[in-house]
Amino acid sequence: MRIFIAGGRVPSTFPYRTIALGTVGSVLLMAAAIGAGGILISDPLIGTGPLSWLRYGHGRSLANAVLYIGFALVVWAWVRLGRYVLRHRIGVRPVLIAAGCWMAPLLVSPPLFTRDVFAYLAQGALLYDHDPYTNAPNVLTDIPNVVQNVYSAWQATPSPYGPLFLAVSKGVVSVTEDNPIAGVIAMRIVLLPGLIAMVWALSRLIKHLGGDPAITMWLAVASPMTVVHLVGGPHNELIMLGFLTLGVVAALERKHVLAIVLVTLAMLTKPTAALALPFMVWIWANHLPDTRGKFANFVRAVTPSLGIFGVVYIAGTWASIGSVNLGWITGLEGPQIIKNWLNFPTGIGQLVHAITNVFTPVTQSPFVTGARGVAWVVLAGFIVWQWWLARGGGRTAVWHMAVTLIGAAMLAPPTLPWYLTWGFVIAAAFTWQKKHLAIVVAISVMLVLVYYPTGTAGLNNVWFMAGVFAVSGYAAWCLLRPDPLGIVAAFRRERAEDGGTERVGGGAATSEPRS
Repeated sequence: MRIFIAGGRVPSTFPYRTIALGTVGSVLLMAAAIGAGGILISDPLIGTGPLSWLRYGHGRSLANAVLYIGFALVVWAWVRLGRYVLRHRIGVRPVLIAAGCWMAPLLVSPPLFTRDVFAYLAQGALLYDHDPYTNAPNVLTDIPNVVQNVYSAWQATPSPYGPLFLAVSKGVVSVTEDNPIAGVIAMRIVLLPGLIAMVWALSRLIKHLGGDPAITMWLAVASPMTVVHLVGGPHNELIMLGFLTLGVVAALERKHVLAIVLVTLAMLTKPTAALALPFMVWIWANHLPDTRGKFANFVRAVTPSLGIFGVVYIAGTWASIGSVNLGWITGLEGPQIIKNWLNFPTGIGQLVHAITNVFTPVTQSPFVTGARGVAWVVLAGFIVWQWWLARGGGRTAVWHMAVTLIGAAMLAPPTLPWYLTWGFVIAAAFTWQKKHLAIVVAISVMLVLVYYPTGTAGLNNVWFMAGVFAVSGYAAWCLLRPDPLGIVAAFRRERAEDGGTERVGGGAATSEPRS
């Protein structure tokens, strides 16, 4: 059944305890990340201090345990908040307050489940004396403390990011210099305007796309994908999504020149946002008076779109890095060195290799390369198909744009967990069915947990992944049916048998959903 009811929502409560629960979890994440997160190789604050024991032996194990407990509390609070939203008991304000409370401690946390932020800083520093599209962080000598913390895979890899983001990174490094702690915190702060823009844009998008305001904010802003990956990471998707969502709003509100400008800026941040531009053309074409035919309208829309894109791209690139550089095209090859089964074609290649290897020893590379080659062809066809389906413009075009971005994240190597936010944030502004929300919960939890808190992948650890799938499924089940395994009910029965005052199976009346 549909869960959106147009108008008439009367919030009846404020989820103080749920917000507090998630905030406690976030504080635990922040504290435990000192020992178990993306810690510095040479830490001037913790390395030899009284807390250094958290990074070795039993101390490290304890930090990991506390970190996962903290994440469990954040997920628990998010699911509880979701039950409030589904029962129409709260509006947008409590959801945004909850998200803000859960994000705040992570602003000063060591990186969580990734080390990409150190690569951001190093690639920004390259702009001073090097071309970041032909050079890599390992050529830098003036910021050794930052460079040594760049993940090994990116040490010799040129930047795949747009020139605008590189300029932002350069600005951060110009202030924080070779202080990686200050650099991480400053990077999170400069990414926050993207989050604010995204929230504002989503509040406008739901009016065009039919979504429920509280559900949209719960999905796109309070989700662990945003709280932990995009803020706790942090990741530059925040800036890209800020420009992208603003551009979609502008297009739907017939401000087409502004829409092309904003989406081009999103591309100058992260090049994959370019996939949204052809869909902007359909929206524009369908807003033109239908007096000359649809093909003529398409030409009238695509011609100025190309001109605006060209001007903004050239001016934006020149202003950002001082030249018109297309090096990001070859830079996109760098991340493809990552091979994990989150990327659908890579997983197929690895599976076929594993089966073949049972009968005859062979190397994996040809299988993965072949599967990826086929996937590129499939992706190209998929993009064209989605674009053609979007020719009606309006919300139809936006939906197919979101599907295209999600498809690109899954089919184009590599697939990293936070890539799924590209299209999902847009899709969150549509109407959702309850069972589909449960699937989103499972996927969101899984996409955080598949990487260890240090930023390395746990995808090939069979027992670890079994636990990830179990936890993710349980979280989804809890959205649909509180306490599906009867854990809380069993605890209450035990309390009652021991002389407690709680009633079996229910407990005293409360303003919060049962957990």
